[in-house]
Amino acid sequence: MQTILSIENLSKVYASGLRALTNVNLDIARGEIFALLGPNGAGKTTLISIICGIVNASEGSVRVAGHDILADYRAARSLIGLVPQELTTDAFETVWATVSFSRGLFGKPPNPAYVERVLRDLSLWEKRNNKIMTLSGGMKRRVLIAKALAHEPQVLFLDEPTAGVDVELRRDMWELVRGLKANGVTIILTTHYIDEAEEMADRIGVINAGKIMLVERKDVLMRKLGRKQLTLQLDAPLSAIPDGLATWGLELADGGTELIYTYDSENERNDIITLLKNLNEAGIGFTDLKTSQSSLEDIFVSLVHRDPAAASRPAAASVAEYGKGQVTSR
Repeated sequence: MQTILSIENLSKVYASGLRALTNVNLDIARGEIFALLGPNGAGKTTLISIICGIVNASEGSVRVAGHDILADYRAARSLIGLVPQELTTDAFETVWATVSFSRGLFGKPPNPAYVERVLRDLSLWEKRNNKIMTLSGGMKRRVLIAKALAHEPQVLFLDEPTAGVDVELRRDMWELVRGLKANGVTIILTTHYIDEAEEMADRIGVINAGKIMLVERKDVLMRKLGRKQLTLQLDAPLSAIPDGLATWGLELADGGTELIYTYDSENERNDIITLLKNLNEAGIGFTDLKTSQSSLEDIFVSLVHRDPAAASRPAAASVAEYGKGQVTSR
């Protein structure tokens, strides 16, 4: 797919000496939804701020649709929309005025029909003549989204867009995101609601301590780093795993009444059939069984809580290491 955002060897060191980003390399494809995950202080907001021209990088380059964000700032910035975390709006302006003004800031001619459509999509049309200071926090968040969309950007950054908002806004937001994607807009989001990333994103990037740990398609990531578990409810408790079953890596739980087998998706059917046969030969019976699979949240927690020294390894090494089944859930 065509690359719309290209980041090369990007680093940021603040005057205090804090190194927020180190050699970040990342390409985002046109029309994809990319979720950037990381703990607080990982460098997510710094990265977005550099791309959007709010913060200057110490090293490296960023190009948006081929336009360098420094050498061709006006063209690059006109392609980007940003919904920040903070509720910063013009308190004494009306909704219609502030959204229309944002459009004009980027040199776009007036287009009342387009602004109306954005406001209707965000359930703001009935509030168009209200001053922003009179709106609820959720409505102010909707106004920020409308302002970011006012100049018809090709790349939309959503920095924790649904933090602290109601369920209705979250639903409306993701319906809007799906519609934007269908129209070719590239969406880059950071979120603490990992279930949203799991549902919405095409690719996942994990950043920690200012370094990109991995970038992978969501389905591939779930397959490589996820794990499955088979839990057997035993008909009689076990005090220990029999020696003949030691190679299976089984675990006892719930006072010896449950037997847990952790496995990956490769050859899972044959493995489970063989295990059940071995259990029968060992005289171990069970009354029920269930399977479960790790979520994106499990994978994320595993990655960011691993050995800190591993953060200096290249992203490719991280994928290879965890692809061998070394991920553990919380």
